[in-house]
Amino acid sequence: MDQSNKVYYVEFHASDLAKTKAFFEKVFGWQFTDYGPDYTSFTDGRLAGGFARSEKKASLATGSALVVIFSSHLEKTLGQVVEHGGTVTQDIFSYPGGRRFHFTEPSGNELSVCSEP
Repeated sequence: MDQSNKVYYVEFHASDLAKTKAFFEKVFGWQFTDYGPDYTSFTDGRLAGGFARSEKKASLATGSALVVIFSSHLEKTLGQVVEHGGTVTQDIFSYPGGRRFHFTEPSGNELSVCSEP
């Protein structure tokens, strides 16, 4: 498949790389590779990205793009987000095309999880 003009890599900031890595490993099964003490890259099996040590964070309130993760089991994933240190910022709601919730991970980045209706 031609990779031209496709989203290739997503980078986030993270104030606590260890907690952020543990969160995404436990909740979503992401795999990480560290590049020194201030950067780690991840793969979710389809898309790659990274986290750079920084006090900055992504949120809709500050104009950041929203990264949306798909789950076949929305309620179960919400429970895992909370169990592993995430904070639900918008409970499950319906929208055209499905349902989703928003959360922040341990370093404060806001993301969303969606499912089909």
